[in-house]
Amino acid sequence: MSRVTEQIRCQNCQAVNRLGVELCARCGTRLMIVHVPSAARFAADYHDLHDEHLLERVSLLENNLMRLAGKLEQTLDLLLKQARTAHVDHALLETLIGVLGETGMLNEVKLAQAWRQACAREEGQANHAQNRQNLRARILSGDGGEKDAAVAAAHVREGFDFLDREQTARGIRALERAAAVAPDNHLLHAFLGKHFFRAGKQKLAHDYLTKAYEVQPEEDGSISLLLGLLCGDEGDVGRAKDLLYEAVIKVDSSFAAHYALGRLFVLEENWKDALAHFRKALAARSCPEAYYVVGLAYLHLNRNRLAIRHLLKAAEMDQSYAEAFYALGLAHLRLDEHKEATKAFSAARSVDPKSALDGGRIANQRTKPKDNIKDSIKPQSLPPLLFRSATGKTGKNVITGGDARLAALVREDALKSANDFD
Repeated sequence: MSRVTEQIRCQNCQAVNRLGVELCARCGTRLMIVHVPSAARFAADYHDLHDEHLLERVSLLENNLMRLAGKLEQTLDLLLKQARTAHVDHALLETLIGVLGETGMLNEVKLAQAWRQACAREEGQANHAQNRQNLRARILSGDGGEKDAAVAAAHVREGFDFLDREQTARGIRALERAAAVAPDNHLLHAFLGKHFFRAGKQKLAHDYLTKAYEVQPEEDGSISLLLGLLCGDEGDVGRAKDLLYEAVIKVDSSFAAHYALGRLFVLEENWKDALAHFRKALAARSCPEAYYVVGLAYLHLNRNRLAIRHLLKAAEMDQSYAEAFYALGLAHLRLDEHKEATKAFSAARSVDPKSALDGGRIANQRTKPKDNIKDSIKPQSLPPLLFRSATGKTGKNVITGGDARLAALVREDALKSANDFD
């Protein structure tokens, strides 16, 4: 019986074969490890060159590995030196900042905030550039119709090239030309609609977003949110509600959508439903403005203690929120808490002394502290600016009218939700 060292197993059927054969005796598979070809099996002067070739390859591989290890060691040394240099520089900066902070020449908190903002801005710019490149590719690959597809693609490339060079006006004009010849490219129309929404050109934004929604109604909710805000401001309350409810379903925790629905219910004097949506807006985004509108809704419903709780939270979160202080004073005044009301009105007046507030809202900015606050302000009066349109016409600017601060927040939140079109 042959020894194990004189055997070779077939890689296919695992059958044992004699060392030196080329084919498996059972299945006929060519054996992969062949030490001696059958033609030279009985040649006395046979010399296998494979051994020398393999030795040369192994030696070359060993040499390359040694060189690679040396390069990696040099790279590691360089990284360690740079890390030590960065650590020393960081320690020097910390010492310098500490000394300047102790002398009062530098505010460390403001410096840290400015540094974080600069880092976030740089990261945002990098992400914006990458998103724009991705958007260009998606628009070019979108189905805009076979007719004039090459012309539309040329305009799209031209437009994004201008945008990359920060020539926004020329870039938008080129993209508008592309949209004119590619009416079915919903991504392009959505991008233009968002741009005009951000720029405050509501008519153009409405037109482009409507086209995008008609082409692609099963979108992610971003278009329906922006379009719902525009329809609400234009007085189309029914369509605005439909679009905003659709956005609420598709967009997770949208402050803008719930706030807008609340404002539409305020227009109908349905304060219970308005309060429900304002509370959902607060859950989506805990900010002074959200606490403020919830407090105002409670104030309209004569639930003054709850109004005080939310308005006080808004005032604590932002000490410069004059409207929150004023509404807080009204709530205290309704409960005959004149001392607290006087403090709240004084805080509102100190924050915004130039505001001419009509109909019960700090009516006289020259009122002396000794004046009777109960006589100067009616207990049932309400802040007139939040739920009144900016144009003074019922049904116009329903969502963004009346309070510039809330309008800016709603627009910012809505645009943030539409980040797929950045």
